[in-house]
Amino acid sequence: MPPDTAAGDGATAHFRALESLYAAAPINRLFESRLEIVSAGVARIHFQLDERHFHAAGAVHGTSYFKMLDDAAFYAANSLVTDRFLLTTAFNLLLTRPLKAGPVIAEGRWISGKRRVFVADARLIDADGEEAARGTGTFMRSQIALSGLPGYRAS
Repeated sequence: MPPDTAAGDGATAHFRALESLYAAAPINRLFESRLEIVSAGVARIHFQLDERHFHAAGAVHGTSYFKMLDDAAFYAANSLVTDRFLLTTAFNLLLTRPLKAGPVIAEGRWISGKRRVFVADARLIDADGEEAARGTGTFMRSQIALSGLPGYRAS
């Protein structure tokens, strides 16, 4: 069970503000993507990959796998924290299938942690519905207030 978060409309406002924060991050200008906070502890990011993300052998480079998995797990965890930005402190990857150009969904889920350190995992699902990778991350509460970040707009 996820730790207590703001109830009702407060949680929804927090989720929309995190989606806005994601869209405003400069790194996301390099990716065609859209974050969706599904519920407390659950995030989904829709990516559209193309040849810009490929390594020399014509498939998606591992840095893109990391970015997609880390983002999904991070936002699943940060959906449970309404005051502070979390920081990734560790992340383990398992790459199981090569990805080509096309749509990919990164699904992140909170696993544990309720105060300072959170654990969340994520998986990548390709256009055929097959899992292409998974990862688990550890995220720590920072001193950075969400409310002070450009893009975080709680309604």
